[in-house]
This record gives sequence, structure tokens and C-alpha cells, in this order.
Amino acid sequence: MSSTAWLTVFVLAVFLGFEVISKVSSILHTPLMSGANAVHGVILVGAIIATGSTTDNLQLVIGLLAIVMATVNMVGGFAVTDRMLGMFAKPRRAPGDPGGGGGGRDASPASPAASGPSSPSASSASPGEGGK
Repeated sequence: MSSTAWLTVFVLAVFLGFEVISKVSSILHTPLMSGANAVHGVILVGAIIATGSTTDNLQLVIGLLAIVMATVNMVGGFAVTDRMLGMFAKPRRAPGDPGGGGGGRDASPASPAASGPSSPSASSASPGEGGK
């Protein structure tokens, strides 16, 4: 295949990629990024296979560089995706926080007296304010 054909394929791939990404709604960007990370895993496997069949030292160095760069790209992509998904997770309640019922890892205390003096319900029931 000539270099002109490779350049044509590259330019068409750039336009196709730009059109596909620009049509995706913003709510689907995180799953799309996870899919792109999976594609980078395929690139990593290809770099390992290509490097394994080299006989020249220059090709070996370039192959190892490709393996390192593909690994950094894939791991970094998954780390960013994980951080973005963490932004949408429910915050965990602190132990002793009475919170509003339902769900959560920590159970709320059974009675207001057991919640301790630092809770908002205990401070609002102080003797000075209760007589109004």
C-alpha cells in the first residue's frame, strides 16, 4: 500500500472519529471513554505481538516504547474513568450522623439520646431553648 493510500485512510479515520464523537450526547461520554480504554488494550496486545517478532534492535526499542505508551494510556484512561464515576457516587455518611433514613452503610442510632451531645437533634433540645 502506498503512502498516499495510508494518508487517505488516516484522514478519513480522523473525520469519521470527529463526526462520531461530536454526535454523542454528553451523558454517554464516560461509557464511550471506557470503550476507548478497551480499544487501547487491543493496541497494547498488538504492540506486544509486533515487538515479539522483531529481529532488529531499533525495532525492539520502538516496540518497547509503544508498549510503555499504550500501557500508560490505558491505565490512565481507566483511572480517569474511575474518578469520573466516583463523582456521581452517593456520599457516605459519617458514623453517628443521623441522616435521613433509607440506605447507607452505617445504621443511624435507635434513639436520639444515643446519638450523643454533638448531634443537631441533641443541641436543639437543650433546656435553655426548650421553654419558649
